[in-house]
Amino acid sequence: MSDAIRVWVNGRLTGEGEPAVAALDHGVTVGDGAFETAKITQGQVFAATRHLRRLDHTLAGLGLPPADHAVIAAGVEAVLAEGDPIEFGRLRYTITGGAGPLGSDRADSPLTYIVTAGAQPANPPSVKVCTVEWTRNERAATAGLKTTSYAENVVSLADAKRRGGVEAIMANTRGELCEGTGTNIFVVRDGVILTPPLESGCLAGITRALTIEWCREAGMEVREETMPLSDLFSADEVFITSSTKDVLAVHAVDDTTFAAPGPVTAAAAEVFARFAADRLDP
Repeated sequence: MSDAIRVWVNGRLTGEGEPAVAALDHGVTVGDGAFETAKITQGQVFAATRHLRRLDHTLAGLGLPPADHAVIAAGVEAVLAEGDPIEFGRLRYTITGGAGPLGSDRADSPLTYIVTAGAQPANPPSVKVCTVEWTRNERAATAGLKTTSYAENVVSLADAKRRGGVEAIMANTRGELCEGTGTNIFVVRDGVILTPPLESGCLAGITRALTIEWCREAGMEVREETMPLSDLFSADEVFITSSTKDVLAVHAVDDTTFAAPGPVTAAAAEVFARFAADRLDP
């Protein structure tokens, strides 16, 4: 597996270490932008339409103009065609506010388009996650938006990794279970799959939505339910979802351990894998 990241910026393929974005780009100076991460499987993008739809939602929430989907498509085509097909990996496209001042005001500037892609290793059978002291603000202007302002996620994830976790799990300001830095969280109780509602402030994950839809289609009970963070520790099973993790079992939350994958998690993972294999752009 090659570690090289393929990079395309504003219509041009460029090396991953080459300068390609202006120093005064608003995405650099204040994190003013949106992004999407999608799974690449056998050289193709999974759930491409849903990712574009969520990008539109984030840009509207930020007050930025709509992105040109044709421009994004050209970038995606370029990075996927640059080398051998990526069997399993990550596609990321980022849209920033373009050139701007050094503060939070915006200039009348064209958007900046960045598309990247790269292979990544397969996921392990299960992972440990860690809760962190910092909270997600469910009333923030950016709540539920996939923006490039990720500094608090970087801090939280570093703390979790220091304690042996691969993901940090946060409550919201009300003490309710919310989400991870790049994942949605699910718990299983008495055979029922539970996940925080969007009103908790969590991101409307693409894999989260498909897990809910497909598990219900397969006859499993799934509920969006407000829960205290402490429910993590009394759950029968825990799993996380994301675009590149699919349905991934959790064998430990902090010092609380679980048999993983549990039967319900294993069933959910099988349903997701089976449906995803048949529905590239669900």
